[in-house]
Amino acid sequence: MTVENLSSNKIFGGWNKQYSHQSTSLNCAMRFAIYLPPQASNGQKVPVLYWLSGLTCSDENFMHKAGAQRLAAELGIAIVAPDTSPRGSDVADDEGYDLGQGAGFYVNATQAPWNKHYQMYDYIVHELPALVESMFPVTDKRSIAGHSMGGHGALVIALRNSAAYQSVSAFSPISNPINCPWGKKAFTAYLGRDTSAWSDYDASTLMRNASEVDGASFLPALVSQGEADNFLTEQLKPETLQAAAKASGYPLVLESHEGYDHSYFFIASFIEQHLRFHAEHLSVS
Repeated sequence: MTVENLSSNKIFGGWNKQYSHQSTSLNCAMRFAIYLPPQASNGQKVPVLYWLSGLTCSDENFMHKAGAQRLAAELGIAIVAPDTSPRGSDVADDEGYDLGQGAGFYVNATQAPWNKHYQMYDYIVHELPALVESMFPVTDKRSIAGHSMGGHGALVIALRNSAAYQSVSAFSPISNPINCPWGKKAFTAYLGRDTSAWSDYDASTLMRNASEVDGASFLPALVSQGEADNFLTEQLKPETLQAAAKASGYPLVLESHEGYDHSYFFIASFIEQHLRFHAEHLSVS
């Protein structure tokens, strides 16, 4: 596999890098960004936090706006931020911002023309971690986080693959996509009109049905929501996630923050809390 380094910038003693590679899951060139803390340059393998971004975003938004590198350097955590969808002139797209390129929703599409490229679930769960762990000085200890559409993706992936992650967190996640306009539009296109398949990608449904059986345990989960978020009522529906956690006994920590909106100003304000939460469960100090 050919992996091309597109950029390298030193920051807080570590390196923020961007790469492109040909993805077998997505059948197109895919970009991702990685922050390698200074410990990774000193012969030490470090754990990884995967960050999934929201609608219209790319692999660059979090790395440029969240201000996470300073604390990641202190804690010794690598951060990997993939792009939010497959891209390219031959990749299916839509005129709306909430479908197609920049709006992969972290699902495996089953419907044409989307199913040719839109296999983001497999890319995030399988292909990207395998690539990262083969290329960089990182361990196989992973946590996952995200924002909005990416918060949906992080929760779904963690709930469906709890043994693969140490913890999960989300800012302003789309908590119940099967019952909101963004989710209904995307799932109808990607997964078809038969809604029976939709629940596999709905965090509230998955959390409601979660249980500690056969040696499996609940994954530590932290969700932060701004009370001044203009998408709160119609699209995000954190109350459904809270009700699901209560029904299953899932130890979800869901915090509401007065005055904060849906932007990266909110993420930057609380990213330290999220990084320290993950560090605790990744066994780093």
